Amino acid sequence: MLYCHQRQRRDTCTNKISVDKKMKGDVDYLKLIFMKIILITLTLVFGLLTFGNGQTNTSKPVTTPVWTEADRKYLLDNLIRTKKQLIDETKNLTKKQWNFKPNPDQWSINQIVEHIDRYELIFMHEISVAFQMGPIPDFPEHLPDSMFVDHDPKDLKKNNTTDFTKPFTISVPIGNNEGANNMIWFNKMRDESIDYLKSTTQNIRIHYINFGPDMHQKFMMIFTHTDRHIRQIKRVKANPKYPK
Repeated sequence: MLYCHQRQRRDTCTNKISVDKKMKGDVDYLKLIFMKIILITLTLVFGLLTFGNGQTNTSKPVTTPVWTEADRKYLLDNLIRTKKQLIDETKNLTKKQWNFKPNPDQWSINQIVEHIDRYELIFMHEISVAFQMGPIPDFPEHLPDSMFVDHDPKDLKKNNTTDFTKPFTISVPIGNNEGANNMIWFNKMRDESIDYLKSTTQNIRIHYINFGPDMHQKFMMIFTHTDRHIRQIKRVKANPKYPK
């Protein structure tokens, strides 16, 4: 009797293990089916979206953008223009004028120029990385240049470019440099961009950074950023308490 009882227990345990394995197998199978449904759904959704955009539809070949001589002239004209304007705005400033702050929470002209320098360096680094990555002629999402023009020439909207480098403070000016030295830094970097654009034969329209702007548009960001801070310098100089 004892033997039979032990055998029944063993058979019961064996049956339970078999049932557990079967249940686990069913669950794993259902998970696999569920994941396949999700993947198919996502593929269909994104396939329809990209087809609607006309960007990745394989039945329509992607048109490779070309960097033209008109593009070259546009960049050079604006990079040279903003360089000259910044030089004119900071020419012959006294130490008090360089370091005057309209209020403790606002930047001096010295800090503004240092910030321009820091962002010039950030932009140039991104451009050099894009060139090192090589051209992407079949990049599917060509953004329009209109996205990178100055849409707020009167600075009606708050635009804090230091937000784009958070959590780091690499774009925040320290203010330890002399103003004239910040201009030396600016002129060196800006001249390198100008010299490059004058001589390059690269199609900079097919080099991208962070799956966003092409390098023509990245150079546009350089001079629009300078434009915005030149206006900031003018507001500092227009302050009634600005040293004469």
